[in-house]
Amino acid sequence: MESYIISITVIGVAALGMTWIPILTKKINISYSIIFLLFGMLIYSLIDQLPWPNPYREQDFTIHMTELIVIVALMGSGLKIDHPFSFKEWKAPFRLVTITMLISIGSMIALALWGLGFDLPSAVLLGAVLAPTDPVLASDVQVGPPNEGENDAVRFSLTAEAGLNDGMAFPFTWLAIGLAVASQTGEPWLAEWLGRDLFYRIGAGVAIGFILGKVITYLFFHLPERYEVPHARDGLVAVSATLMIYGITELAHGYGFMAVFVAAITIRNYEMKHDYHHTLHSFTDQIERILLAILLTLFGGSILEGILNNLTWTMAGIGLGFVLIVRPLGGLIGLLGVPMKMREKVAISFFGIKGIGSFFYLSFALKEVEFAHKGELWSMTAFIVLISIVLHGLTASTTMKKLKIRYINEQKQEKEMA
Repeated sequence: MESYIISITVIGVAALGMTWIPILTKKINISYSIIFLLFGMLIYSLIDQLPWPNPYREQDFTIHMTELIVIVALMGSGLKIDHPFSFKEWKAPFRLVTITMLISIGSMIALALWGLGFDLPSAVLLGAVLAPTDPVLASDVQVGPPNEGENDAVRFSLTAEAGLNDGMAFPFTWLAIGLAVASQTGEPWLAEWLGRDLFYRIGAGVAIGFILGKVITYLFFHLPERYEVPHARDGLVAVSATLMIYGITELAHGYGFMAVFVAAITIRNYEMKHDYHHTLHSFTDQIERILLAILLTLFGGSILEGILNNLTWTMAGIGLGFVLIVRPLGGLIGLLGVPMKMREKVAISFFGIKGIGSFFYLSFALKEVEFAHKGELWSMTAFIVLISIVLHGLTASTTMKKLKIRYINEQKQEKEMA
């Protein structure tokens, strides 16, 4: 009982801190994720009665907690994008989730096979886990709330990428699972992976997300305005719709992550200037921040409790190389030919932030089948997420402010010349 009371007290303190710490850290140009990570390390070093924080020992909790925050973050990300959807306007994010992601996955597979001595299933899983840009921890480089103007090319591209690639990474997670099963049983896997995990699940996610997004817009936007139907203007609609869309899609064996983001974009594209978009986003943002405060506290505790115990110097070097070299180069290659300034391409390529989604994919795969390098996979993933939190957390705010100033000055010059 005492452990439970202490736990909910810590959750309350962390959630309360999330209401004002982001305001403080914005002024000193660091990410609030760093503060909550340090808070978790401090609180776990002082209090013994807190729950065991290692994700691989509490695998079911890790899967469901990370799953919940990712789908809430995906809805929030989609609702705050001011760019109307079109393949032309969304060229940069689509290149990031195809070309850049494939480069990232392929590079990590090669590094894990020949640098770390992993077997193929573990190497593929590591690539799939670490390739996506995280929709949860990337808030410092994402667009602001709906219709508030923070929607430049860098923020838009990173926000849209984070939303799209959580669905695109799942086929490769299933590929790793299929390879692991095949290595143990000898069962054929390629046809099933192509037909079910790649084409059907993606198609189902997109279709269900689009259809249910249209249903939501009809019920809560169109119907009340056209007919004398009571207006429901609660932000709760966003989170409720998120859970419903995710659940229906998963029941249909589609990718729920993709469906939630597609639905969010569909909702957002209905009357872009509508005030209700702000209400929907605001509520999802608050729920997301509460969950993030809890998870970052637990991650800080897991560092003290040994999640990095299997990390070697070689793994650390490869992890740093992945964050500092592979992702930036992959991003620049993916953005070749996109009409953008080089500094914008560099920023987009550098800020491929890794985070909570990686823990979901890893825990999900390890729950499905046994992998040969379980401890190393957890340590490598945790290390790269830690590096991303610290490195990107110390540089994102300052970089984005400088880019914004340059962008505003250039806009003024263009107006004066016109």
